[in-house]
Amino acid sequence: MTEKRPRIRVRGLTKIFGDDAGKALPLLQGGLGREAIFKQTGAVVGLHDVSFDIAEGEILVVMGLSGSGKSTCLRCINRLVEPTAGSVLLDDTDLTKLSESELMAVRRTRFGMVFQQFALFPHRTILRNVEYGLEVQGVAPTLRRERAMAALETVGLKGWEAHLPSQLSGGMQQRAGLARALALEPDVLLMDEAFSALDPLIRRDMQQELVALQKRLKKTIVFVSHDLDEAIALGGRIVLMKDGAVVQQGYASDFLANPADDYVRRFVEHIDVLGVVTAGAAMRAPACVVPWHVPAAEALVRLEQSGDPAATVVCQDGLFQGTVDAGVLRGAGATEIRLLASDRDACVSDTATLNDAVSRLAAGRGEIAVIGAGRELRGVISNTDLVAALARRRGEPMH
Repeated sequence: MTEKRPRIRVRGLTKIFGDDAGKALPLLQGGLGREAIFKQTGAVVGLHDVSFDIAEGEILVVMGLSGSGKSTCLRCINRLVEPTAGSVLLDDTDLTKLSESELMAVRRTRFGMVFQQFALFPHRTILRNVEYGLEVQGVAPTLRRERAMAALETVGLKGWEAHLPSQLSGGMQQRAGLARALALEPDVLLMDEAFSALDPLIRRDMQQELVALQKRLKKTIVFVSHDLDEAIALGGRIVLMKDGAVVQQGYASDFLANPADDYVRRFVEHIDVLGVVTAGAAMRAPACVVPWHVPAAEALVRLEQSGDPAATVVCQDGLFQGTVDAGVLRGAGATEIRLLASDRDACVSDTATLNDAVSRLAAGRGEIAVIGAGRELRGVISNTDLVAALARRRGEPMH
């Protein structure tokens, strides 16, 4: 089977601002730093050799501190900022090679953009704001109204279409901005600090709604943010930038487990480890797994030899069926443990965070199973394993 190509491929993307960009580019390619280039030429290096892929239907968060180049990178993708070098491929189309008219057509049909400022026309109703991009495209009034209304319903603004922007809260105005982008039915959404101007509670709600929308619509989203907590909430891969270059890319758990340098280590040091590390990453192999047809007496021997607080019971297909402890097994003789197993909920998905595991363990269970999507047993996790996972991520010694 041929591996599916990413929807977007960014390769060697470089942007130099200033009149002497042509003179500065070979200096940059020769290894001269951005400060030295500025002193020699007066040109400012905004991006340097940025490369990453974005899969279809993925949320990719491009993040970094102010001046890191994250917004410049986003704008280079659809050439709102013209790259100095490198390429941006949308499917098999190299956007850096398109003429102005070809580029405009791609922007209007393939991209939707949502900015930090809502950029709504104050004199237009919400419906007419959402219709605007379709109006520019020349879509017939009846069809554009249908698509605009469908987009408003998608973002939860049905019933507000006749209102003016001034009559909506900030969060609702941002929903309208998102609806305007969705009405175009784009393949790719570019979102530049889209929720940064919102109050914290509204911002969190919008993050959750974007994730829920993504699950339904399967859009490819490039989301620029300076907030690591927001990147974690969105749940996608992260491209971390500094001084116009990519420092590291991966999931938040990758940054915690294997930070590329001290900058990354400092960037993630405040992360709630329990909310990032998955049960699958912290689990261990169970010491006592017993098929459900085994007699209780035999299961008791295995359990006592293992040192585990309970035996993990699986069926013939290796699917998790529950647990059984020594108190239940004693005196049960030849009874098959499938008749004794209980607590089928003493488990957590391998993709769940350790926070979910904590809530299960807090119910008084000494150990819980870690299962896959089909309830197949992947491992187990206990309070001791949680402590070990925390210590590993924080670099603390285990005693």
